[in-house]
Amino acid sequence: MLLQRMAAGDEQALGALYDRWQAVVHGVVARMVRQPDDVEDVVEEVFWQAWRQASRFDPTRGAVHSWLLTIARSRALDRVRSLRRRREEPLDGDDGQVVTQQVAAGDPGLDAEASERRTIVIAALADLPPEQREALELGYFGGLSQTEIAERTGQPLGTVKTRMRLAMQKLRSQLQILRREDVR
Repeated sequence: MLLQRMAAGDEQALGALYDRWQAVVHGVVARMVRQPDDVEDVVEEVFWQAWRQASRFDPTRGAVHSWLLTIARSRALDRVRSLRRRREEPLDGDDGQVVTQQVAAGDPGLDAEASERRTIVIAALADLPPEQREALELGYFGGLSQTEIAERTGQPLGTVKTRMRLAMQKLRSQLQILRREDVR
């Protein structure tokens, strides 16, 4: 497993992790941060944190991609909040742009794999009820807390929490195929 090799100090394993997941991490971070220079900084921070904390990864608690995207979301939220505090970045509403992945040129295998993963995730999100999908998008891509989502949507906080929990349970079930791929 790449993370075990990273924990043992194998820099090539970090390179392989980066090659495999950079496009997905970049897409998530770009959706939240939106400033190209900041996006690149956050993506770099994500992989450095993964390198430093590789020994903490516990495969019984989740898949590699979930762990890595949790780090990405956390670092992106930190950057968004920092920018918000400094007023360097006006936080406008969702502009409706689709997250795109950029895969390293010249590697059709990575391109096909990224495309397949993107298709699976988009289909799983599309299968969610609209109110659950909205809550997830506001939280994960909009960087809002559950309290902020409740305020924005006019729903009780308990309703927002329930919608997000149910949506995550459904996604976990539907994305099980991606988890099995991470094990190899």
